[in-house]
Amino acid sequence: MKSTKAEIISFLQAEFPQSLEKCEIETVTEKAASIIYHVGAADLRPGGTVSGPTMMTAADYALYIAILGEIGIVALAVTTNLSINFLRKPTAEQDIRAVCRLMKVGKALIVGDVWLYSIDSEEPIAHAVSTYSIPPQR
Repeated sequence: MKSTKAEIISFLQAEFPQSLEKCEIETVTEKAASIIYHVGAADLRPGGTVSGPTMMTAADYALYIAILGEIGIVALAVTTNLSINFLRKPTAEQDIRAVCRLMKVGKALIVGDVWLYSIDSEEPIAHAVSTYSIPPQR
């Protein structure tokens, strides 16, 4: 059972409102989603770049949104693995766009990849691959 962008936002507002403070859902399509992570001073590390944990958060959130769009609202879907390659220095003054594509949607596990970009650039700043565990239906 798939979920629309509006249904996902409604769920997040009720159950996970803090996730919407920094992240904006751009699109939810078949086996895909994109989000914007609004970078602020707390997301920067010394050297004037966006921190690794911030980029990992954006990747994880994009995958979660794509999963909710594909399988419906499953609140307890959880990350079991996330691997990220940092490719180039992000622009500190720019938000981050995370574009996710689900590669495999199984009954128990979902695997997806996420490309991250500084909004002002077409070159990716990072690439993540992640696996989520889906709780068994009872």
